[in-house]
Amino acid sequence: MKPSNLDLIRPAQLDKGARIGIAAPASPFDETHFKQGLSVLQALGYETVVDENIFLSRGYLAGDDDQRAAVLNNLFGDPEIDAIMCARGGYGCMRLLDKLDYEIIRANPKMFVGFSDISLLLNVIYERCGLVGFHGPTVAALAEADDTTRASFETALSSDQPPVFDMPNAQVLCAGTATGPVAGGNLSVLNHLVGTGYGLHYKGHILVLEDRIEAPYRIDRMLTQMQIAGVLDNIAGLVLGQFTECGPKAEVMKVFAEKFGRAGIPVLAGFEVGHGAPNLTFPIGEIATLDTAACRLVYERAPTIGTN
Repeated sequence: MKPSNLDLIRPAQLDKGARIGIAAPASPFDETHFKQGLSVLQALGYETVVDENIFLSRGYLAGDDDQRAAVLNNLFGDPEIDAIMCARGGYGCMRLLDKLDYEIIRANPKMFVGFSDISLLLNVIYERCGLVGFHGPTVAALAEADDTTRASFETALSSDQPPVFDMPNAQVLCAGTATGPVAGGNLSVLNHLVGTGYGLHYKGHILVLEDRIEAPYRIDRMLTQMQIAGVLDNIAGLVLGQFTECGPKAEVMKVFAEKFGRAGIPVLAGFEVGHGAPNLTFPIGEIATLDTAACRLVYERAPTIGTN
């Protein structure tokens, strides 16, 4: 069951000098991009803490499951670590769900950042622990991130203001307004939770979805499965991010318009999040209002607590 807003746990915002621990819960990463991403974090005034185990590789995974889960559990439990970022997405987070210590995570809330495969962890941790997470760049992605992506990331880590996302070039698929907690991320990885003990339900939520290299018919298939399973029953609204290399945009939008056109909820496409540029950083778990007339997603409060 999703936590109520009163049960949310908000991490501390980061001051200069904060220590960011790096985890690799999914695939191996390019070490050149990784080191460049670390340099970006250090230039922002943060100290980075890297466990040598994250450089291990086991085929398409960044080490074995026990090792990858242990790094995450240890980073959450370490009082000297102020925030956690993921080195890369890819694949592998689902294999860790039974190995994470949710009690440790709940007792030691801290900022947790990533996207793509990491969005699976963001949503499961939000549902199981009530911890607000941050859908944003991985360390490797920061290496080649544009200025807008980096500025959004820095603001998310350090600001004490409620986030506001304007989408002046957005496409309104279904008009309206809605208010609810924001959840979601990568469609394909969240779809793979259907039928598991970690299956997510988004009743009352504003759902954000994005994806990469998924043809329109596969997007249709995933949405159909989620609808049949009841995962999408009574969502409050839908915001579509970037569907990179997923075929003609018009065909992708047609799939969503057909699936949600009669649901009576606002649907807005054009949120600059996902596997493209920019990739804005947005909170998972906080309440926001989606307004298609204004093409805006406005959060009610800051997703972090002050450190002073």
